[in-house]
Amino acid sequence: MDLRGANVLVTGATGGIGQALAKALADRGARLVLTGRRAEVLEPLAERLGCRAIVADLADRATAEGLLDEAGRVDVLVANAALPASGLLSEYSIAQIDRALDVNLRAPIVMAKLAAAQMADRGRGHLVFVSSLSGKAASGHASLYNATKFGMRGFALALREDLRPHGVGVSTVFPGFIRDAGMFAEAGVSLPRGVGTRSPRDVARATVRAVERDLAEIDVAPLGLRIGALIGGVAPVLSAAVQRRAGGHRISQGLADGQRDKR
Repeated sequence: MDLRGANVLVTGATGGIGQALAKALADRGARLVLTGRRAEVLEPLAERLGCRAIVADLADRATAEGLLDEAGRVDVLVANAALPASGLLSEYSIAQIDRALDVNLRAPIVMAKLAAAQMADRGRGHLVFVSSLSGKAASGHASLYNATKFGMRGFALALREDLRPHGVGVSTVFPGFIRDAGMFAEAGVSLPRGVGTRSPRDVARATVRAVERDLAEIDVAPLGLRIGALIGGVAPVLSAAVQRRAGGHRISQGLADGQRDKR
């Protein structure tokens, strides 16, 4: 799909990855509508890129349903907003569980349903879900986050087949550890030697590529992490054992501690 002149709605635009997505899409000539919870970040970003801003909290179910009406015609939906949802399930209240499920899974599904209906009528459009390698390989101290990201992957793959006859593409982007900005960077966790990272710009470039080439899935991570995610899919018990030996528990616990205030 050609992004030049396309109307693109980006959720979670106030985060580091969201800002990189907005800039990359604007550079391709897209007409953007940006959404996020933090007006003090969103509005200057929209002004700088010459686009519209809609302050919205996707934990509010009515907001998720009304956002498409407010945005107007959408040719490309980039569902990027998410909560960390790391830590043991026992540490979460029921309200926090609902919030994570609403933002990470329900909102993208609802928005995809509404946007896809418009796109199918026109015979043109694309849906992008920014997920995580945690949607391919499970890890300790992340059961809730894994649940939302595994769910997103299954939803996107099935929806891609459903929308194929209508000329609508569906892609899922799977970042690994992203430096400089985003959930991992903000948690301040150090990685073992040899575990590499990627940048928000890498995620943005991969997202643009996925739309323009209609890719079903694209990973944004060094080769070692991509191989680890592949093993996690076909041999999850082995993957869990390898993660334990490599200190995965320490990383997961660090992420949970660093992201506790974002539940």
